[in-house]
Amino acid sequence: MLNRRDFLQITVFGGVALLVTHALPAGAQIKKGAKTMAYTAKDYAKLIGMPGFGETLLKNHFTLYQGYVTNTNKVLDTLEQMLKEGKTATPEFAELKRRLGWEFNGMRLHEYYFENLGGKTPPDGGGKLGKKIAEEFGSMEAWEKDFKGVGAMRGIGWAVLYQDTSNGKLINFWINEHDVSHPAGCNPILIMDVFEHAFMLDYGLKRADYIEAFFKNIDWKAAEARLK
Repeated sequence: MLNRRDFLQITVFGGVALLVTHALPAGAQIKKGAKTMAYTAKDYAKLIGMPGFGETLLKNHFTLYQGYVTNTNKVLDTLEQMLKEGKTATPEFAELKRRLGWEFNGMRLHEYYFENLGGKTPPDGGGKLGKKIAEEFGSMEAWEKDFKGVGAMRGIGWAVLYQDTSNGKLINFWINEHDVSHPAGCNPILIMDVFEHAFMLDYGLKRADYIEAFFKNIDWKAAEARLK
């Protein structure tokens, strides 16, 4: 059974509970006995030095992400054990099932976010994604205005360009929490983190400046590769 202290040894960073005691170094794996845990934190150190993103901010963000990986593994492992022990009707099982959405999506959204950063070239208007955006929004400029408007909304969360896999339509969505507001049946194409931890260390309350820095560093090839 998961020790309750595992979820109490936390630091609050940018309004988000961050597990630091058990955070993984990049590329590391957790093992319990002979069993390798399901998910491994990826190494995004190549992003250090990216214009507009300070080294300390990025390293703090990587640590936050690694905490989500650690907690996802812990929750999955505990739920598996509870299933074996016939404890699926307990309040503890229900709460961990709810928590899994937060931890897992926190892990996965950060991976999408880091992986669509580090680009050094502007979007290719003649490429598959550029053409699709222009087709849906009228122009790349119109889409960018809409996406930035989503990212600048009051509150903390994520701005996400989704593709509806039922008809291919592109839609910009606001995700209020990791585990809330994801559109069913849609595929994430471009992710922008607008929780405070993503920008406040470098930009304070100037979120618009952070959004501009984000746009200067988008890896458009990574985003285009996500199109179905």
